[in-house]
Amino acid sequence: MTDIVDELQWRGLIALSTDEDALRKAFADGPVTFYCGFDPTAPSLHLGNLVQILTMRRIQQAGNRPLGLVGGATGLIGDPKPTAERTLNSPEVVAQWVERLRAQIAPLLDFEGPHAAVMVNNLDWTQGMSAIEFLRDVGKHFRVNKMIAKEAVSRRLNSDAGIGYTEFSYQILQGMDFLELYRRHGCVLQTGGSDQWGNLTSGTDLIHRVEPDAVVHALATPLITKADGTKFGKTESGTVWLDPEMTTPYAFYQFWLNADDRDVSKFLRIFSFRSHAEIEELERQTEERPQARAAQRALAEELTTLVHGADQTAAVIAASKALFGQGELAELDDRTLAAALSEVPHVEVAELGPVVDLFAEVGLVASKSAARRTVKEGGAYVNNVKVTAEDAVPSKEELIHGRWLVLRRGKRNLAAVEVTGA
Repeated sequence: MTDIVDELQWRGLIALSTDEDALRKAFADGPVTFYCGFDPTAPSLHLGNLVQILTMRRIQQAGNRPLGLVGGATGLIGDPKPTAERTLNSPEVVAQWVERLRAQIAPLLDFEGPHAAVMVNNLDWTQGMSAIEFLRDVGKHFRVNKMIAKEAVSRRLNSDAGIGYTEFSYQILQGMDFLELYRRHGCVLQTGGSDQWGNLTSGTDLIHRVEPDAVVHALATPLITKADGTKFGKTESGTVWLDPEMTTPYAFYQFWLNADDRDVSKFLRIFSFRSHAEIEELERQTEERPQARAAQRALAEELTTLVHGADQTAAVIAASKALFGQGELAELDDRTLAAALSEVPHVEVAELGPVVDLFAEVGLVASKSAARRTVKEGGAYVNNVKVTAEDAVPSKEELIHGRWLVLRRGKRNLAAVEVTGA
């Protein structure tokens, strides 16, 4: 493998570094023990977190040892939000979320071999510490003038909401994490997003104060943006989560499949584990034949397999094909079909009516008369079967899994009807 710093640069994964030359030397002298932290402020990780996990995976594959920190302590606080104080969750909820996040991170790292990953929880070294110990042993090393200069803090100080001491103290807790991992595991590098740079450097500053001879590093990845100006990892239905109950594998796959041609090259470099040559070939195909969407399909398949497994990916691809007449809808399992149809316009009806009524009700056409024209022109399909009669009424026997009809106008316009009274 090439130098890991060069590899991360090629993939656009270095936004900030405390000392890139020193970090390059540390990797060359390696192995380097490093960590990245994830706070359980929600019941699932999302695509922004996936950037960090896959960056850890790359650094591990280059022969280094990752520590995956899920913050049972910092998750009780939460880092400062841009606009207002966080709603604090109960210790019981945070403890549940810790386990959920650990289960999402674990499959993406290697826990065997000479560079085996280790999962850690900062509650282990904070829950037994008194407030007096925290202030005397840790707080004394932090200067308030530097703390308020951190971007996340200064932004809140200048807002109408201000900032409470709870969130203000977050950077001290994260700095203490790095110090503890340095002492316990010999950890010398912390990675994270560039929006966390103030918190990352809190750790390096603390270690330098407590251990003047220590050589430690911080490395931040850039925040990912989309070419159309919308937030990365967001869809019309909301955040793209890693939990399949919160974002279905089908919706996860479709997010990557629908990536803008202007974004897909960047996404490939950041998320894909394909070789440079393979990625550059997919970039060439996107430039020459964008309509084929080869890069998007490759990325969707790779990432869905990585996060949800090969079986789920196969089911999702089968559903995608079947919806457009390239497979048997009835062969799709109920859950995959329901997930797929939740991504297209759909309505619930108590009983079946004429096809033209259903086409108009679900919005595939503007009116019943437009639906009749569609049928007459041969462009109306129910469950991939062409509708030939303007007065056709689907039967209960045609319902897939006893409740679904898949409607299609032409080749690409899909909708669904769920019969609740069947």
